[in-house]
Amino acid sequence: MIPLDLFIATWNEVQAQQTPAIHRDIARWLNDRLVQGDRRLLIMAFRGCGKSTLTGLYCAWRLALDNNLRILVLSADEALAGKMVRNIRRVIERHPLTADLMPVGSRDQWANDRFTIRRELELRDPSVMARGIEANITGSRADLVICDDVEVPNTAATAELRERLRERLAEIDFVLTPGGTQLYLGTPHHRDSLYTDAGEDGFLARFKRLVRPIVTAEGNSIWPERFPAAAIEALRRKAGPARFAAQMLLRPLTIEAGHLNPAQLKRYDTELAYQEAHGRPVLRLGEQRLVSAACWWDPAFGQAASNDLLRTRAKRDRSVVACVFTGEDGHYWLHRIRYLTIAPGDQTDEATQQCRQVAGFLAEYHLPAVYLEINGIGRFLPGLLRQVLREQGIEAAVVEVSSRKPKDQRIMEAFDAVLAAGALSAHGQVLASPFMDELTDWRPGITGPARDDGLDAVAGCLSVEPVRFIRPTRKTKPTRPRPDWQGS
Repeated sequence: MIPLDLFIATWNEVQAQQTPAIHRDIARWLNDRLVQGDRRLLIMAFRGCGKSTLTGLYCAWRLALDNNLRILVLSADEALAGKMVRNIRRVIERHPLTADLMPVGSRDQWANDRFTIRRELELRDPSVMARGIEANITGSRADLVICDDVEVPNTAATAELRERLRERLAEIDFVLTPGGTQLYLGTPHHRDSLYTDAGEDGFLARFKRLVRPIVTAEGNSIWPERFPAAAIEALRRKAGPARFAAQMLLRPLTIEAGHLNPAQLKRYDTELAYQEAHGRPVLRLGEQRLVSAACWWDPAFGQAASNDLLRTRAKRDRSVVACVFTGEDGHYWLHRIRYLTIAPGDQTDEATQQCRQVAGFLAEYHLPAVYLEINGIGRFLPGLLRQVLREQGIEAAVVEVSSRKPKDQRIMEAFDAVLAAGALSAHGQVLASPFMDELTDWRPGITGPARDDGLDAVAGCLSVEPVRFIRPTRKTKPTRPRPDWQGS
């Protein structure tokens, strides 16, 4: 039997690539598991380490050892699983040690999501098949099941989704042949991750584990050629402490550890300066030229008119609109946040009152667009807001968005990196608003009197693609000045 590390090294030679030490490490571990008869395996490794590529090579190697092997690839969705299957197929087509596996004649069974190699036995199931985790696998049989990134935000964001994932994965026992192998590959996305559930009664409790974070116990890069110290530090800054700990160090933070530090928020008091250059807007904060803006409205109904309510602990959703500008250096400027109020004696309906306030907010701060969350009560608001904008002659786009992530996750992911990097400043008026109480008191997963409506609106601004302002273009000076022309 050719060892897996040699099989991989041969492939890399064909591709004119080197085989990094971490890949040899993983290959030898997989090779040893097969020799020793271990059938329950987990590789938990940092994002970007190439584990999916290695797994494709591993599957091709297993088929080279046993051409009657049946492999089922499960991923969070069928597209991801199909990507793995195509990778396996590519290796078989091009690897010098798998040439005899290619089918002779017709390739009717050589598809993107499944294929069958040349084999000795007549078997109903293909050699390799891709399935999403929600697909029906009843009736399938496999000797090797690859669970490649079955845990992603869409399958693990809530307790219900995580339980559903475990229920679906339990069906593998009915698919796997006696003596068959399960191999899980992934990175944790939650403190209650499938991969870190290693207790005596954990879902993967009896699985042999290979855990490879991006740095060693001594703090050195595990793959220095691709991830030198500077690159790791850049990843840490970009991802933020919480995400970096989970995805790169493989240590998801507990709920209790998750919080936001108000001390990392910088203050400024400069007001916007609006100019037009050749008929196009130019916004500045002091000497800082602003290049883009994001505005987010998280609507709610039932809010009283009194602003005193904004400072109470009454647990009631509040309608909030916020705007964040981005400077040329990539710094974020949280300029305003507005908690909308309703006048009970006003004959205008509550929705229209709110739309008028949002329209005024867009006009006041020269915002080119607003993202409007349409979950639940917000579904009918885009049309009404567009009508109000037309009536008031305000040129601003309304972008409809539907948030699927839990609110706690949205807030942590949006704030974690920018606060840790010192890349977020807030106007003094924002710091004087209820937003600061929210920022100070917020803890993910903890219910109680603390509010998060303003946090959620700002998180929306930080997480969406900002709308860039149109750069002014150079034009020649007019030959004859107009009556209102001020010169250059």
